[in-house]
Amino acid sequence: MKTLFSPAVRAFLLCMSAWLLCAAGNPAQAAEPVLELSFSKQQQRLTRADLLRHPDVRTIEVPADSAYKQPMKYRALPLLSILRNVRDVDVLQFRAEDGFVANIPTALLSGGAQPWLAIEPAHTPWPALKTGGRSAGPFYLVWLAPEKSGITPELWPYQIAAISAVTPLQNRYPQILPAASSAADSAEYRGMHIYTMQCAACHQINGGGDATVGPDLNLPFNPTEYFQGDFLRRYIRNPSAVRSWPHMTMPGFSEQVLSESQMDDLLAYLRHMTQRR
Repeated sequence: MKTLFSPAVRAFLLCMSAWLLCAAGNPAQAAEPVLELSFSKQQQRLTRADLLRHPDVRTIEVPADSAYKQPMKYRALPLLSILRNVRDVDVLQFRAEDGFVANIPTALLSGGAQPWLAIEPAHTPWPALKTGGRSAGPFYLVWLAPEKSGITPELWPYQIAAISAVTPLQNRYPQILPAASSAADSAEYRGMHIYTMQCAACHQINGGGDATVGPDLNLPFNPTEYFQGDFLRRYIRNPSAVRSWPHMTMPGFSEQVLSESQMDDLLAYLRHMTQRR
């Protein structure tokens, strides 16, 4: 049987096939990562190349990196340098590719904590977060001085896909609110605010919330109903000490991140919400 293609054409097709296979196995070559910005006066899709060309890009050192648990260096730019106007925005929402959602009050952005957007270069990728897994890229929110504004690990979103302006979580999802009879300074109200800052990045309450990583904390049951005694407190502090499974992702919350009094308020809120389904 005669061949349909000349040797030169066959060689070209083989090269193209090899390139396509490599691209399929290498996301950096297959598709340029894009960061979506969604604000009332700013709707943009910025590629990695766009961001790396920004005149404010610098090499920065992060002494206490939250994701990698060690000092890291990044090519990055000040977060506010790509946001045109956030003066009228209450909360910035960072949505990650895996469903993690961080809702960060804009007041934290102008404080001393210094938020930067780290950008993973295509040809010098960052280390994998877990063996055989992905890195924190392509886009990662880092803070140079997190201690100055009480920045907790839940406010270091990585694998960011989109940043948008939103109203506070309890305004958009009233089903997470305590009973109307609860005082604004009650333990359950304080606990709700802890939930929105520390837990809502992964969990919903009564179907209310933006994240889809972890289970709902009140439907069909509340963890205060099935964790006996002090086990829920212990689980929040160190999940793997209470239960473990192969794809476990929940971090522990140390007393430096969640004080004992804050833990008390969070548990009071969760117990209160068992009557709010």
